[in-house]
Amino acid sequence: MFRKLATVVGAVLLGLAVFGAAPAAAQGGSVVIGGGSGIIVDKQFECTVTTIGHDGAGRLVGLTAGHCGDAGASVLSEANPFLGEIGTFTYSNPDLDYAVIQFDPARVAPVNRIGNVTITGLGDPAAFPHIVCKEGRTTGNTCGITWGDVFQTGVETWTQMCVVEGDSGAPVVLGTTLVGMVNAYLGYACFGPEVGTNMNAILGDLNGRGIVGSGFRPI
Repeated sequence: MFRKLATVVGAVLLGLAVFGAAPAAAQGGSVVIGGGSGIIVDKQFECTVTTIGHDGAGRLVGLTAGHCGDAGASVLSEANPFLGEIGTFTYSNPDLDYAVIQFDPARVAPVNRIGNVTITGLGDPAAFPHIVCKEGRTTGNTCGITWGDVFQTGVETWTQMCVVEGDSGAPVVLGTTLVGMVNAYLGYACFGPEVGTNMNAILGDLNGRGIVGSGFRPI
C-alpha cells in the first residue's frame, strides 16, 4: 500500500521537536526557501519544497508533490507563517504527482542549500546501487540505496530512504544533482521503500505544457 506523505498541520509536533528547527528568516520581511524547506498549504497541510528557481519567463517558482494541493492553494512558510502568503499553487498534476508554486519574490529569499542538501543542477534518475539523499521538513536528511524503476514505469524510482508524513516533495539528490522528489512510501514508514517521481519526467511534462514553471532552472 502506497502512503502519500502530506500531513495535517499540528499532527507532527513531535517530529518537529525531534528532527530540528526550521531555517531562520531572511532580512527585510522575507523568508529563506529552498529544496527541503517546510511549507504550509491552505493553512492545513505540511509538505516540503523540492527546489526553487526561475522559469523561462523569469518568474520565481518552485516544485512540490502534487497531492499537497490543487491549483490556487495558498502557501505559507513553516519557518515564519506570520509573514503571510508567500506563494500560490499554479498547477497540480495528479498523475505524476507534482505541483508548481509561484513564489512572491518580495517575500522569498531563494537558496540552493537547506540542511545537508545542496542542489547545483538537474539530472537523470539514480540507478542501483547509487546512494541518494533527501532533505524533508519532518525527518531532515536521510540517505539510502537506490532500487531503481522497479516496474519500468519510466517516471518513478524506488529508494530505501526514511520518509514520513510531511516529507512529501522533498528533494532527492545524487551528490548535489537533483534527480527526483519524494512522493510516497510502501508499507511502513522508514521500513518500506520510498517511491519518488523522477525530475526528468516532471520537467518533460511541465515544459511540454508551456505553463508557469516551464523552462525551470534551479537557483
